[in-house]
Amino acid sequence: MNRLEAMTLFVRVADLGSFAAAANQLGVARSVVTRQIAALEEHLGVKLIVRTTRKLTLTSAGVDYLDKCRTILDLVESAEADVMEARLTPRGNLRIALPLSFGLKRIAPVLPRFLQSYPEIALSLDFNDRQQNLIDEGIDMSIRISPRLDPGIVARKLGETRLIAVASPGYLQQYGHPRHPDELVTHLALGYTAKASNRPLEFWVEGKPYSVYVPFRMQANNGDALVEAAHQGMGITVQPDFIVAGYIERGTLVPLLEDYARPPLGIYAVLPSSRYLPQRMRVWIEFLAAELGQGATKE
Repeated sequence: MNRLEAMTLFVRVADLGSFAAAANQLGVARSVVTRQIAALEEHLGVKLIVRTTRKLTLTSAGVDYLDKCRTILDLVESAEADVMEARLTPRGNLRIALPLSFGLKRIAPVLPRFLQSYPEIALSLDFNDRQQNLIDEGIDMSIRISPRLDPGIVARKLGETRLIAVASPGYLQQYGHPRHPDELVTHLALGYTAKASNRPLEFWVEGKPYSVYVPFRMQANNGDALVEAAHQGMGITVQPDFIVAGYIERGTLVPLLEDYARPPLGIYAVLPSSRYLPQRMRVWIEFLAAELGQGATKE
């Protein structure tokens, strides 16, 4: 047995937690698996597995070796797939979750171009603003907009978006033009929130985050609804540039407090794991990165 075969067998035993189960999967006698693992341990000069009549447990060396084996086998799988897929047309199904407003405004318009370029890829799109468990819900990739991601999340940065405070000319004529975030306490606010309670409006003052708690005249879990309310003169809202840009260009909304704008938010492709990506997923991420203005660099 060569080293890659030995690593594959060891990973199989560790995943199944049983020599017998691994033997059944491979269609060989349990004694064959036992001998091969013993030979691997003798070759390495360390004990990898502690065996009892009731269970199988990895030693600390076994845990470390398992992690390295997974990495090596993933690289081998990736290398082989790259060579084989280079000859093939990307094909298959992709299930994608994406924020509602961002998906409609930035992704939906470019979908025909992607589907024309890759006619054998089928997309299933789930437009919603909640964070989803990709593995449990069978989602291949989600798009998340955030200043940062939690440690351990597997993601690739696609681009950035800015948050802009806006109000209508009519509103500003009636209530005045705020010059500092603190002045918002005398204004009417329209806030994005998925919960029943107010969240602060966030700005950047003297290089640090600055929160302003303003009672919301209206709150909603959809930025388009809030921007339309601002457009109708109902108050000030802070929303992403991909929602407000058209209003600002037409002069129906006015950007405010630009000197206090927060740093850009990242737009990320979040993946269920760091394992090998099929070709259809790689071309989808590369397409989005090109459309959103950033290379598909790994975070």
